[in-house]
Order: sequence, then structure tokens, then C-alpha cells
Amino acid sequence: MSGRVEGKVALVTGAARGQGRSHAVRLAEEGADIIAVDLLEDIETAPYPMATKTDLEETVRQVEALGRRIIATQADVRDLGQLKTAVDQGVADLGGLHVVVAQAGILTMGLDTPQAFLDVVQVNLVGVINTVTAAAPHLESGASMILTGSTAALLSGSVDITGAGGLGYAHSKRHVARLGHDLARVYASRRIRVNVVHPTNVDTGMMDNEFMYKAFRPDLDAPTREEMIPSLASKSPMDMPWLAPSDVSEAVLYFASDASRWVTGQQLKLDAGQLLPMTDAGVPA
Repeated sequence: MSGRVEGKVALVTGAARGQGRSHAVRLAEEGADIIAVDLLEDIETAPYPMATKTDLEETVRQVEALGRRIIATQADVRDLGQLKTAVDQGVADLGGLHVVVAQAGILTMGLDTPQAFLDVVQVNLVGVINTVTAAAPHLESGASMILTGSTAALLSGSVDITGAGGLGYAHSKRHVARLGHDLARVYASRRIRVNVVHPTNVDTGMMDNEFMYKAFRPDLDAPTREEMIPSLASKSPMDMPWLAPSDVSEAVLYFASDASRWVTGQQLKLDAGQLLPMTDAGVPA
């Protein structure tokens, strides 16, 4: 099967690399044109570098190599004005908007300062609200919004992640889950779908950095990527340390396509069984 989103225009935030780039490219492979947005600046409390202009240019290159159009803009999801300008221009250039993928997110796990909490909530929760707000005026019947949550939103006790930054991550993702549910109710009468995907760890720059190596292997002075992997795998009954971004993109594609035209309000776990020991028929124990 191909062309599952042929003729659609998709907005993807955090599109310069990682999951965002993967989603943009996968949707383009299936026929969508892309409005790509990313910050392209570092955030002081994030212990790893943000995407760069070069990263966003690579996303543009990959989408255009598939014969699809892409409008790529530097914009901060925390700033509604910037986001509205980027979305409005993309819609004007590409002729519409049918799919919204609110992907942009950061992790400040391990930093125990109030600013670490506030920064991650501003990006991961306020940024999602701003994305929906900027996109909503352009959406018509049949449109689909896909919000990125996390298994941290569904884990019992996940607010105990080390430090204020980790608390902010769990807090923001839990509220994204609730936001997706309630937006689905709000938009159902307009036949606009809203669903949330909840990945476990994903092999992106957010995870693949020295700070995260240490966070998952505090028993070692200078752990490596390879030394972190067994710790990640131990949290999955399928012995899976992390997903590839493309694994998540397949779920995004499903929700973006007409195959899910009557599916809304879903909280889809992409967790390699991570939550099975603490749930009963999908309900938190």
C-alpha cells in the first residue's frame, strides 16, 4: 500500500531531527507535503544540544528527494505568535492543512531547579497547546491531530523521576494525555480526530548523550552508550532498550491516514510491554 496520505499537508513540530524528522519523511513517503517547524536554539536547562539549522536543512533535503514540497521554518513552540506565523505561511504556500503532529519536546531529567521544570513544561505541554491553537483555524472535517505523549505519562509513580526536570517531563506528558482525550471530545462533532501516541524510550539525541548515560547507569563514573543499553532493556519484558524513530512514525502514519478515520481519543502505548506489569487490561493497576 502506498499514498496513504496523498494530497494532504502535515504540520510537524520538532521536525529537524529525531522523531520529528522521521515523521515528516514517512508522511512524505506516503504522499504528504510538510510544514516543518523547529527551534534551532539550545535551551539552557536541557543537558544536550538542540537541533541546528543544518539538521533542518537535512529534513528538507530528504523530503524534497521524495518529490514532496516542504516549508521549513525556525520557530519556537513556546511562542504562539511565532508558531501562528509559521503555520499560516505554510498553509498559504501549500494550500491547506490536514494533519498536525505535535512532536517537539525536551527532557531535563536530573536537573533539580525550578527552571528545569518550567522549561520542559513550556515546551512539552504549552508547546502542544500552541501547536493546536495555531493549526485549528485551518482544519476541516477529516483532519487528524496526533500528540506525542510518553510512557512516563502512564507509569505509576513516574513523577518520582530524578529532579525537578524529570518531574516536569512526567507532569507535562500526563497533561498531554488528558489534553488529547478532551480535545477529541471537543472536535468530534467536526469529525476532526485527536489521538495520543505514548512511546517508551526512543533512540534519538534526547536519549543518546552523556547525561542520559549517567542517568541510567549512576553506578558507573563515565558510562557509555553501550553500557546504558542493558539498563534500558531491563525495563522491557521484550528486552527492547528503545524504539527506532521509524517505529513511532508508523503509528503517526496510521493516525494521519484515512485508515483511522473513525478512531479518536486513543492513547496508544508503544512500549514493548513496559507497562504490562503495572496495568490490568490496559488500565493502571
